[in-house]
Amino acid sequence: MTMPTDETSGQGLPALAARGVHKRFKIPEERSHTLKERALHPLRRSRHEELYALKDISFAVAPGEFFGIVGRNGSGKSTLLKCLAGIYGTDEGKIWCNGRMSTFIELGVGFNPDLAAYDNVALNGIMLGLSPREARARYKRVIEFAELEEFQDLKLKNYSSGMHVRLAFSVAIQVDADILLIDEVLAVGDAAFQQKCFDVFNRMREEGRTIIFVTHDMGAVTRFCHRAMLLERGEMVSIGDPRDVADRYLEIAFGREVGFADPTVGSARMGDGTARVKDVWLGDDREERLAIAPQSEPLAIKALVRFNGEVRDPAVSMTLLNEHRQPVVVATTVEALDETGGFQAEEWAVFAFSFHNMLAPGRYHTVFTITHRGEGLDVIDRFAGGLSFVVSGLTSSGGMVEIPVQAQIDRWGTSSLIEPSIGRAP
Repeated sequence: MTMPTDETSGQGLPALAARGVHKRFKIPEERSHTLKERALHPLRRSRHEELYALKDISFAVAPGEFFGIVGRNGSGKSTLLKCLAGIYGTDEGKIWCNGRMSTFIELGVGFNPDLAAYDNVALNGIMLGLSPREARARYKRVIEFAELEEFQDLKLKNYSSGMHVRLAFSVAIQVDADILLIDEVLAVGDAAFQQKCFDVFNRMREEGRTIIFVTHDMGAVTRFCHRAMLLERGEMVSIGDPRDVADRYLEIAFGREVGFADPTVGSARMGDGTARVKDVWLGDDREERLAIAPQSEPLAIKALVRFNGEVRDPAVSMTLLNEHRQPVVVATTVEALDETGGFQAEEWAVFAFSFHNMLAPGRYHTVFTITHRGEGLDVIDRFAGGLSFVVSGLTSSGGMVEIPVQAQIDRWGTSSLIEPSIGRAP
């Protein structure tokens, strides 16, 4: 079987390709744990069930492409990466590799805790494909990148977990490989070190290295990857634009159908029942309701209301709660409309609230309230838990909303005439 042509560009050979890859694991149901059990039941056959970790996976990665693989825990991401690296054999299918490969699957594997940094760097570099001379020559660069100059004489058993990761990553990036397989290496380490890793990835991307990147971080996927692939229960769900794949991942990761209500919010009704909210959805079209609301794009939430009696100028309000049940947005027809009109029994109406989505990424829930307009604001209906949706986006500063803010610095100079006046009464 010949290596396939590049499916992404239609020209030349891909750097890495897989076709029809299957991987199964056998999980024993019964085991003989003692010699006595084996002696008493020598002919007993151990039964097992098969776990399909990968099912018919096919894709191709072009030379110089930054390709992301995403999916929930147990979806088969790491298994696929280990098959690509040759750590696991495949039960069916073929894998092709065109170039020298380096794996960032388990950083620090092979480190000897009783040796100091120098010896471990040399040994680990040799295992990654460097010659002994190259491994020793690059030691200074490794230790400087890891910022461990003060600790290079310590044995690794005295290193913290973060120091281990920094040293291992520093060794791995010294390998002159054409293809890099990276599996969640940024899950640990402080923010400063993660930014250094991101800088390395940017440099590798500019150098035209081929990178296969497994992660749960959708921001990193959309930030670095040219394309991405989503796995779920060992099967390929989606492949293509990183933003589309990230949105589909969020939809699956939250484990809900489109527009499905959150039972934890509660849907207890209250009010006199003259009108009832019958349906709530995200998007303009009720038949094509959405589950994902992209950040920095228009957002529309609509409620279908059935009137059971005559109501004049009902006030309808919508409250958006975040995942901590905190109200983030409260909107009402009272402020937007002078009058909502009169409604008769058995009449239906759709009330819509639209705004530019500046919400922080996360899950949100709706609460709709209908009241009689007047001094008492008597409740007609209160409907909680009618809609649950996810806001997707790259910006997450930690606040409830993500408002574009401009920053400015005005220099005052170094004149000694300025300082004495600060903080003093005139």
